[in-house]
Amino acid sequence: MQIWVDADACPNVIKQILFQAADRLHICTTLVANQLPSTPPSRFIKAIQVAAGFDVADQEIVRRMAPGDLVITGDIPLASDILNKGGHALNPRGSFYTNENIREYLSMRQFMEDLRNGGVDTGGPAAFSHADRQAFANQLDRFLTKTIARTKHQD
Repeated sequence: MQIWVDADACPNVIKQILFQAADRLHICTTLVANQLPSTPPSRFIKAIQVAAGFDVADQEIVRRMAPGDLVITGDIPLASDILNKGGHALNPRGSFYTNENIREYLSMRQFMEDLRNGGVDTGGPAAFSHADRQAFANQLDRFLTKTIARTKHQD
């Protein structure tokens, strides 16, 4: 299992949590972005810069990820693609996208886009909070603990 990060919009505090987990658990973690993200020196952490362009980083993540990989993203269409390819998708606020909830997320995204296109000011997302950071850290820890235990059981 590998962790992929849609890094252009990922909050730095989330990247730090991922860096710590990668080093502690020896999990390959790759940040993918249009601008080369800075990473700490680690044999488990790397960054890939892709060409500028709409969804180029997303397409690269989908191309490279394997079933069972974890992708960190707030991009709902990317999360849908990840699920369709057999991966797991976790948003930086600590919620997993699942086969059961992805249609609802996609519908709400489309609804909000339709409102904005109609001239309605929908505001932006709420500010990233300490509670969001904690929710992410907790979900990541649960997922990695369960995945590592399952891997050891299969060996």
